[in-house]
Amino acid sequence: MQTIHFFFFFSLQNFKLFLLLNAANNNHHQLYCLQFLHAFVYFININAISSKNKNKNLLVNYDNKKSFQYSNLHTITNSMGRKITVAVSTLNQWALDFEGNLARILQSILEAKDMGASYRSGPELEVSGYSCEDHFREPDTYLHSWEVLLEIIMSPLCENMLIDVGMPVMHRNVAYNCRVIFLNRKILLIRPKMAMCDSGDYRESRWFTAWTKAFQTEDHFLPRMISQHTGQDVVPFGDAVIATKDTCIGYEICEELWTIKSKHIDMSLSGVEIMVNGSASYWELRKSHILSDLIRTASFKAGGAYLYSNLRGCDGQRMYFQGCSNIAVNGEIVARGKQFSLQDVEVTLATIDLEQIRSYRVSQRSRCLMSDSAPSYPRITCDFEMSTHNDIFKIASTPIQWPLYSAEEEIALGPACWLWDYLRRSGQGGFFLPLSGGVDSSSSATIVHSMCRLIFQAVQAGDAQVLHDVRKILADQEYTPTKPADLCNRLLVTCFMGSVNSSIETKQRACSLANQLGSHHIDINIDTAINALLGIFISKTALTPLFRSQGGCARQNLALQNIQSRIRMVLAYIFAQLMLWVRNRPGGLLVLGSANVDESLRGYFTKYDCSSADINPIGGISKTDLWKFLNYAKDQFNLPILESIIDAPPTAELEPLQDGQLIQTDEEDMGMTYAELNKYGRLRKQSCCGPYSMFCELVATWKSDLSPAEVADKVKHFFRCYAINRHKMTVLTPAVHAESYSPDDNRFDHRPFLYRANWSWQFKAIDNEVEKLQPFYTPCSTNIRPSSEDILLSHGDTTQRTSHTDSKHSSPLSSPSMDVPGASTAAPITTTSALVGTGSGSLGSLPKKSSGYAKVHVNVLGKIKDRTGIPV
Repeated sequence: MQTIHFFFFFSLQNFKLFLLLNAANNNHHQLYCLQFLHAFVYFININAISSKNKNKNLLVNYDNKKSFQYSNLHTITNSMGRKITVAVSTLNQWALDFEGNLARILQSILEAKDMGASYRSGPELEVSGYSCEDHFREPDTYLHSWEVLLEIIMSPLCENMLIDVGMPVMHRNVAYNCRVIFLNRKILLIRPKMAMCDSGDYRESRWFTAWTKAFQTEDHFLPRMISQHTGQDVVPFGDAVIATKDTCIGYEICEELWTIKSKHIDMSLSGVEIMVNGSASYWELRKSHILSDLIRTASFKAGGAYLYSNLRGCDGQRMYFQGCSNIAVNGEIVARGKQFSLQDVEVTLATIDLEQIRSYRVSQRSRCLMSDSAPSYPRITCDFEMSTHNDIFKIASTPIQWPLYSAEEEIALGPACWLWDYLRRSGQGGFFLPLSGGVDSSSSATIVHSMCRLIFQAVQAGDAQVLHDVRKILADQEYTPTKPADLCNRLLVTCFMGSVNSSIETKQRACSLANQLGSHHIDINIDTAINALLGIFISKTALTPLFRSQGGCARQNLALQNIQSRIRMVLAYIFAQLMLWVRNRPGGLLVLGSANVDESLRGYFTKYDCSSADINPIGGISKTDLWKFLNYAKDQFNLPILESIIDAPPTAELEPLQDGQLIQTDEEDMGMTYAELNKYGRLRKQSCCGPYSMFCELVATWKSDLSPAEVADKVKHFFRCYAINRHKMTVLTPAVHAESYSPDDNRFDHRPFLYRANWSWQFKAIDNEVEKLQPFYTPCSTNIRPSSEDILLSHGDTTQRTSHTDSKHSSPLSSPSMDVPGASTAAPITTTSALVGTGSGSLGSLPKKSSGYAKVHVNVLGKIKDRTGIPV
């Protein structure tokens, strides 16, 4: 029998690889093969148990009702079991992909069992997928979830293992987000979620109801399809715990860990030793440590083991679920899964010494006193032992340490993994990116390159699923990537869309970056298309619009810039649809956008320009973080051209050059710096500041550099721009959620898109405060605030760096403008910093204060116009 098991172990691994490689174009083949595998595993296990337990007097009988009955005849001389092996699962599920979700759940159970686990837990709503959203109102979703659960329960893989899975359940005509716990084809408990999450990107109360009957259960009548196979008509539904012969297990679901009064405290005081949490927690920059801290603190304060399973990847929405499934014991993390990975199934294992939990708790005298008076949970008993009687040689898992990713590393990994999931599940053949040679579009291209590096590493490591997906995308069943650049050439098409207003330097930077990344690069000129459209307008009106430098007004100037941006969007889509046809491949390409979160907040882009794309990998990332990311990628990915891209002056290159030199910069167009935008965004969203509250915050923060009146002007300018341009958020390209001050109108940032743009009441309150403060203002320049350039310098770079050269600009509804030929659209001339202009519209020097905040941006009252053209 030992020989059979040795042979079976290696055959099993090869068979799993065979399943993944031969899944063809759907999951039916894989599912049928898995069912065959289940039967094979069951046959081997039954024979192994019968042979192995002859000397242990453990009789195992499989009756006609397909349920196990145990007759434990061990003698009193056997030692008490104290060590258990448990597994948490990280799954890359997909909303409503019931076949794929089932296959991944079964694979996690198989891997957990192979590694010796007696308990397996999984992520939240793993059966249906988390992001079904309004599909949770459809009866089909609940029907198919029960069908999948039946397949899992009846699988021989699940025999002799305690398992819980996440799925939606309708109880007494109310929808609940539940964990279903079962053992040997018997459902033990359905545990509903007791705290809904409605913050950030979550809207759970729209679909589910929180179970509020603490310490209570009700009878839940099972669907007939389940009853016919389990022999059960009703099962407990509610707030209860599972009691095995050797320990006690309780449950939280995602948000319950984060609430002020978490359930694990009550469970601990009631004697629960293992607390299990199935979660769907998404990634945000600089937030990964919070999750580990919560889990560690929960097990430290309450004592015991905390098992946390999380989703990973893009399951059909803007979030990237961040993995990090882990197991903590008595305040220490003893096992942890990866945060970013292309792996669809990852099982994390730990061996726990129950006696360590008991000794830890009994040593905390205050806890013992509280436990004595704590309410008791209903206990569902099951005839099952998670430990073995001879575990003396088992070694309990010890605490581990792991490095946290920097923000730059997170940007390189998180959006790249999200792009991969979106690409392989969309059925498209790659990406098309308008590459201008600026920071934003270069960041999008570099993230795709990072994705290619992750794919190459996964294939090199033997991930058969990733290789299968690559071959399916490329329609080449023989292809195996030899290096990341080779794969990038097949998956990414970049295009420099130049015009008469484009400089030679930007064209060269775009071409050099494409060569270093390995993308398939093309270079086109859009002047013919622009002139054709203008010709239609001129022929109909007999009027010729001119740029400001040619004597045109602000409206003409902006219209001529916007037509360039919108032509680029139209050309991007025709090339995306036909480039694979040109390259003799089936399918089309996804158009990538490249508008960052700061410019979206300010509205500094043309509606329906290149920012309008299929998806945007950097739409949730700030400009300052993108600078840091490119600095990181320059060395990490060996892309030296990024140095000159970061050093390039910030400009959209939509106005005519003067003697081959730029006359337009992004920060001057916006009337604010990127450092200021970052601050405004965080105060507006994270600190929930309106105009008056933001002024009160900034007048103290910036007192060393700006007077109260100057701060007031800056705050008013931001809120005018924000109000006028908020309508653009309704058509913002879907982007991976990464930043906690994102203005994404779809779900994260619910606000009106039609504002009274002069904010008369709010601004009056600011003016009143300025009148009170101005007499007491004393200029001081000892404390200097960092500029956008200073942020880069603080990261070890000695070269002064600015923004990018991306093809975008404000629409006529978004840009501060003056109907004065030759004047800047950014701000009026002030006494402290003159904006020197010539008849041709050239810009003079822009003196800045030592802090890097330009005085030229301060006095902007009355210079912005609303949608009707009336100054506000």
